[in-house]
Amino acid sequence: MASEYLKWKYRDVQPNPPLEMTPQQKRANWWFYHKWQVLLGIGGVALGIYLGARALGVGQIKPDYQVAYVGSTAMPEETVTAMESALAALGTDCNGDGKVVVCVNQYVMGDNSDDGAVYTYASSTKLMADLDACDSYFFLLEDPVTFQKNYRVLRDLDGSLSEEAEQEQDSYCLAWSQCPVLQALPLGEFTENLLGQEIHGDSQAQLAPLYVARRGFWTERTCSYLQECDTLWNVITGGSDR
Repeated sequence: MASEYLKWKYRDVQPNPPLEMTPQQKRANWWFYHKWQVLLGIGGVALGIYLGARALGVGQIKPDYQVAYVGSTAMPEETVTAMESALAALGTDCNGDGKVVVCVNQYVMGDNSDDGAVYTYASSTKLMADLDACDSYFFLLEDPVTFQKNYRVLRDLDGSLSEEAEQEQDSYCLAWSQCPVLQALPLGEFTENLLGQEIHGDSQAQLAPLYVARRGFWTERTCSYLQECDTLWNVITGGSDR
């Protein structure tokens, strides 16, 4: 009964004619309902391009030489930058990109505290990746004996390869102070902030207690530009008493 009444009541009511939208309104309406799908799609494509570019090395500066520093404390950034520049001046453009680039990779092995153990684990993981990929040819070491015992990757100073765990330290590394070329590098001074205080120091003095060594390769896998790295090794150790 009610529905018949409603039919009678609204018998003269006519439905609204369909709304005709302009092309601009149609585009705005479509964008309103699909904008998030479009934005997510663009983001996915951009991420894919970025990851692909990184995998191919597009836009990245590739180092000609890599140095692995392994010690209990991080070297000052000013010291690292100065050393990279000074060593680059002694090297050659191995990859033909028009510049000589030296990269110092720092692997800091902390103390036995909880925080130190976390940093040590992270650095050890990165160091193992470096060794596995044969990235670093040169090594700056605070404790070369422990390093060689743990990893057995250093080449003897006479150029031979040895995998013996127990070796005399002076058979595979040189003290920084034994290398006149390294001692003469113009590394300047560094400034660090420690607990709100500025600490100034001499970069050569910072490096003096360290030892230099080079990587040995027992398989066909080697670091990039092995011949050029051998040449630079001979340059930086030239004039040593070994």
